[in-house]
Amino acid sequence: MTEFVSEIKTLPHSQQVIYEALSDLNNLELFKDKIPGDKINEFSFDRDTCSFTVNPVGKVKFLIVNREPPETIKFVADESPVEVNMWIQLKEESPEETKMKLTIQAELNPFLKPMLSKPLQDGINKIADVLAVVPYDEIMAKK
Repeated sequence: MTEFVSEIKTLPHSQQVIYEALSDLNNLELFKDKIPGDKINEFSFDRDTCSFTVNPVGKVKFLIVNREPPETIKFVADESPVEVNMWIQLKEESPEETKMKLTIQAELNPFLKPMLSKPLQDGINKIADVLAVVPYDEIMAKK
């Protein structure tokens, strides 16, 4: 498995609020208008699944397979030609500050690895960028 790790992002929200927002993918409805169209397109979701298009990676669909409150949410790619796992890790630094890191592990054969490594790294960084600017407190207050 080849591993791709996003930049660590610092979010100005509590770990619990971020976890609650991200562990139920229906909450994406509350902030889908905040997602920049140049980064992620064709967004659809329910409680446990999320699909979207990330340029230049293409269409991606993830299923939540494990929740470890309030620190980790684990996903697996569905309908993918290669095995892909992703997880979001949260670490509270203070009641108003949480570090977030995304990791993807992909089973890439020697032929695919050179072609997909850069798009996968770019894709996980784009997802981390989007998740870092979400106003989690405002969103959870609307629930």
